[in-house]
Order: sequence, then structure tokens, then C-alpha cells
Amino acid sequence: MSNDSDRDSVTLVGITLHVNGTPHALRVEPRMTLAEALRGPLGLTGTKIACNRGACSACTVWLDGKPICACMILAIDIRERSVTTIEGLARDGKLHRVQEAFIAHDAMQCGFCTPGFIMSAAALLTDNPQPSASDIKAALSGHLCRCGAYPKVIEATLAAAAMEA
Repeated sequence: MSNDSDRDSVTLVGITLHVNGTPHALRVEPRMTLAEALRGPLGLTGTKIACNRGACSACTVWLDGKPICACMILAIDIRERSVTTIEGLARDGKLHRVQEAFIAHDAMQCGFCTPGFIMSAAALLTDNPQPSASDIKAALSGHLCRCGAYPKVIEATLAAAAMEA
């Protein structure tokens, strides 16, 4: 079991994270995950930490445009790679079409898993602009929703696919 004196003896490492198109210079503990860095020093709390072991996908962000679980990679391992969070999907004050569709189709209940679902659904539409319901289920298969919003998530993703990109 660690105590405060163990934490105080950890050497901080200087890194630069490129998040949502902006570089951020940070000093972090080597053991800090990307999810912790996003939520803590960067204040980007849209990325949720639920299981903290890559089993639920609530912490999904894009790393170089591909969805990953931010709790499963150390912040120091990101280096020059590009990170996009749920906060970075909106452009010029306009929500991403997946965000709009999730709102319009009430594809959330408690909302804790929603950012991860949106990040994966948006990545799917980038790779496959016209997915089937089966394609969506496969792309979102690692996401867990305790409220059971899955049918609405699929409906919203299909609706987003029908919107103009």
C-alpha cells in the first residue's frame, strides 16, 4: 500500500500532449494514464473513468483518429500523437452530427457512458459512412451501459449516418 511519502518521492516527467488540436505542456507522474491527465491537469472531464481497466470503454478518446480506451495507455507514451476528446468533436460552436443525433434520439440515460459511445460511433462513421445496425453493434461491442440505452445508441448512430457530414 502506498502512502503520501511514496507519492511525494515520484519524479515528475515533462510531456506535451496534443489534445483537440492544442499542445499542452504538463509535468506528470510516469504512472499517470491518459484518462487521468485529460481529466486532471487538463480539466477535460468529458472523458469518464469507470472501470479503469479497459473493460467498459467509457474513457474512449481518439488517438490519431482511432478510438482507444484512455485508461489503458500512459500519458508519457502518447508523445507527438494527436488526441481527440468528446470536447474536441464540436467545431466552430456546432456539435458533431453524432452528438446531435444522440440528443435528438435520447440515446443516453445517466450519460456516464455516452462520451465513449459517441467517440466510437463518430470514428465508425469516419471509416464507414453508411454502416448497418450490425456494423454499429460490432463497433460498439466493447462499450458497457448499465442503463441499457443500446437500442437508442444504435438508432442515433444510424440517424447520424443519414445526416450530411
